Amino acid sequence: MRVWDVELPSFDPATAPDEPLPLFRQWLREAAEAGVPEPHTMTLATADASGDPSVRTLMLHDADERGWHFASHRGSRKGRELAVRPRAALGFYWAGVGRQVRVRGSVTASGPEESAADLHRRSTGALAAGLVGRQSEVLGSAEELARASDAAWERARREPEAPVPSWTLYVLRAEEVEFFQGDAQRRRHIRLNYRYEGGRWMQELLWP
Repeated sequence: MRVWDVELPSFDPATAPDEPLPLFRQWLREAAEAGVPEPHTMTLATADASGDPSVRTLMLHDADERGWHFASHRGSRKGRELAVRPRAALGFYWAGVGRQVRVRGSVTASGPEESAADLHRRSTGALAAGLVGRQSEVLGSAEELARASDAAWERARREPEAPVPSWTLYVLRAEEVEFFQGDAQRRRHIRLNYRYEGGRWMQELLWP
């Protein structure tokens, strides 16, 4: 199967900013403008106490000076793993522009007020899903889920500020951020890596 069967944008790492966040925001915006569907979708990798990894797809909620924001229930697999090993990696891939971004660092759980605000600024469907809860637990049947979902939707419409105590906003503070720009013609892909050392960001090019 063919890959990057489109004209890809160029990227000159010499023009990159001193820190990774402005470049990430620029690339996210450009992916959206290029028509990449759901460009805020990302993969999140965590590991349990023994080091066994897990990976899943979820949504980026924000990216600011504090870090990259995402959320889940504390009792989910990712929540349990982050509780014992608060480090993670994120991956963004935008096929339409041949770009990917990799982020790695430590993760902090936000407090209940900020976590609740994160949930309640989202859609009714997101609140209903949060109210269902029990994420990653064994499900007895599809009918059990349907009953719980119907009840959650009814409550979410009736109580748009309904609390979900297990909902937690997480913030990944980056220690390393890599930007990859694909080159479909010559395969001279560009990899620009940022590393945070000694209180400042360092840049380096990597072999593709």
